[in-house]
Amino acid sequence: MTGKPLLLGHRGCRGRRALPTENSLPAFEYALTEGCDGFEFDVRHTRDGFNVLWHDPDWQGIQIAATDRMKLADRSGVGLPLLEQVLEQFGQRAFLDVELKVPGNEESVIAAVRLHPPQNEFVVSTFYPEILATLHDLDANLPLGFICDRDKAMAVWREMPIRVFLPQDSYVHPSLIDEVHARCQQIMTWTVNDASRMRELAAWGIDGIISDDPRLLYQTFQSA
Repeated sequence: MTGKPLLLGHRGCRGRRALPTENSLPAFEYALTEGCDGFEFDVRHTRDGFNVLWHDPDWQGIQIAATDRMKLADRSGVGLPLLEQVLEQFGQRAFLDVELKVPGNEESVIAAVRLHPPQNEFVVSTFYPEILATLHDLDANLPLGFICDRDKAMAVWREMPIRVFLPQDSYVHPSLIDEVHARCQQIMTWTVNDASRMRELAAWGIDGIISDDPRLLYQTFQSA
């Protein structure tokens, strides 16, 4: 095995009832407590312009983009967390992979990062080349990542203004890792929930692994 890769919780953590809700502040805290270096999380924007954390376009049957933030709250009044909260609470002690799910909030995301600049490394990532282009035009120094899970995207990642390439696990092989490194970029992959695959990727030189299971991820490399 080569050096230990960056260990990141997918949406903090997900997949088991006993764990905190994904894309929540407790989920992120859980990932760090279990030994991860940081976490990935999803950002959408509300009708009134807030950057909230959630993966799907709907929350409890409500369309996030068509709803004001104050109406996105549970019965106890707890609303979806904000990007600014994550930056402020975790930006000094975790690697943050900020995934933008939709276009249209690029300027406000950059403003949030400038207001609460992470002290650790971070990346703003997305599946969408148009979002990357907009972000790069607004701030050429912003560390960007291109997420890929389709053959077409695998053919265009070299054209993206990125520091990090994030292909889905099934696309990763040693020659791809070598090519990304030859371009002085990093390569991270998702979503890896098998310990043997984690070790194989590390042996190949992967820079980061994103997993639903922070505990398994840490324990796999605890003695590395």
